[in-house]
Amino acid sequence: MEVLHTEGLRKYYGNQENQVKALDGIDLSIKQGEFVAIVGTSGSGKSTLLHMLGGLDRPSEGKVYVENKDIFSLEDDALTIFRRRKIGFVFQAFNLVPVLNVYENIVLPIELDGNSIDKNYVNQVIDSLGLTEKVNSMPNQLSGGQQQRVAIARALATKPAIVLADEPTGNLDSRTSQDVLSLLKVTGQNFNQTIVMITHNEEIAQMADRIIRIEDGKIIKGGK
Repeated sequence: MEVLHTEGLRKYYGNQENQVKALDGIDLSIKQGEFVAIVGTSGSGKSTLLHMLGGLDRPSEGKVYVENKDIFSLEDDALTIFRRRKIGFVFQAFNLVPVLNVYENIVLPIELDGNSIDKNYVNQVIDSLGLTEKVNSMPNQLSGGQQQRVAIARALATKPAIVLADEPTGNLDSRTSQDVLSLLKVTGQNFNQTIVMITHNEEIAQMADRIIRIEDGKIIKGGK
């Protein structure tokens, strides 16, 4: 089942001779449960694409559908709510709240949405990511790899339609990167999660089910 697709996605900055085409007609389709890596050189448009897929920025042209919902048909407030409920984010910077412990960080998005916590599901996610013994620890008591695992757990805890990971291992050493990505992949498979990861690291990208290559704002391989 298709969970995410785009049609003619474009993002232009400036105009006329100063125009920059960050995205120049992106058509892609991603199925439920896929683990997809989007790779490209610096300035290729991959981070801009991730921001469009997550509704963090609006395109100049084109559409993004998440579970058949045209997300940019929504007003800003409605889009914020949709994004919080349907899209999980994992960033290079872990973005943990320093005054909250591991468990509190993980369930924070659920509480912000006013929903009850599915404790059994959350505990399964925590266990899958090897964090059971760290639930009462504060972020400053964790290694970088552990903090990123907490960020992954937080992204999965809301049961989103899709998880978007932007250079999730960029602040980690190579061995920790492999460990974290292995856990992300296995956890995604366990919970039938769809994961889209931006990376410039070809070795990391090889762990994905499919690699989409982007250059100069265009997909040159793997979009469908």
